[in-house]
Amino acid sequence: MGDDAAEPAAPGQGGAAPGDTEHQVMAQPGRHTVTVLADERVQTLEVPDGANLRQALLDAGLSPYARLTRQLNCGGRGLCATCGVWLEAGAPAPDHWHDQLAARFGYPRLSCQITVTGDLTARLVTDKRIWGRRDPGRRWRPPDG
Repeated sequence: MGDDAAEPAAPGQGGAAPGDTEHQVMAQPGRHTVTVLADERVQTLEVPDGANLRQALLDAGLSPYARLTRQLNCGGRGLCATCGVWLEAGAPAPDHWHDQLAARFGYPRLSCQITVTGDLTARLVTDKRIWGRRDPGRRWRPPDG
């Protein structure tokens, strides 16, 4: 095996295929499950209520950034939009002006401006150079009710 070989994932640390329920984590009270999709990988994180999504991703060794922006970004201040992720499930309402614009016009949501208050699924944008592409079908809409 070369240096590029993937190491087995630790229990509860993902590595499962999408839809594989064997590796899902049940969150404890006051904590939430964040499922992270990256190409063909799925990683499950358990984070405390109120955690910042960008910081939770970075703490788990997952980067919401493109290769060019890992070092050149605003540090989570909501100014550069380079930490965008697609929210597949459990998307909270955007409350920061820049995240509101991203959500309204179908751009990836700013992970630095997302506070985890419930279980959610985030997809890392792995094909971006700096920002993710616009997808009008992914515009955020308030839940019915």
